[in-house]
Amino acid sequence: MSTQLRPTDVKRLNRQWRRSTEGRLAFIAESITQPFNLGSILRTAAVFGVEAAWLAGNTADVSHPQVGKTALGSDQKMRLERSRTGADAVRAARGAGFRVVALELAQDALPLHEAPLEGDVCIALGAEDHGCSPALLAAADATAYIPQVGRVGSLNVAVAASIALAEARRREWAAPGHAAAPRD
Repeated sequence: MSTQLRPTDVKRLNRQWRRSTEGRLAFIAESITQPFNLGSILRTAAVFGVEAAWLAGNTADVSHPQVGKTALGSDQKMRLERSRTGADAVRAARGAGFRVVALELAQDALPLHEAPLEGDVCIALGAEDHGCSPALLAAADATAYIPQVGRVGSLNVAVAASIALAEARRREWAAPGHAAAPRD
């Protein structure tokens, strides 16, 4: 029977996973205007070890109280930069050594499980209501979408970010020859 881990055991488990993780992750938030969404994305990003984020366009300010309420200080765990546009953020991410994969329901997009998420990758996310800008999509290295089989045609942007960041890490951890975190 499983029992819940104590806080010290959780810290030990997380430390073991950190040691077995080498890939760099980042994200671009382009015009994510809802503070709760941005806070949730920041918190998820911190959980998956994102090192940098570019906040582009009219993305909510991290100092907004609702961002802080959801992020719970996770914005302090990564480097945050402002970019005027999504395309500027793509250039900055690429200059920092990241491959940029835009998450968008677009014509030539690959299903997320087939997208190039290996190595150092930056996930680009667009506005809640209209997605990534055409300029960001044109600048990205690849475009991916999350397959959906239900009767709803879209996901909340923070949930989509969580799925994409988790898939990038899962892909790294499942790669042949990768040493998984030790189990107690």
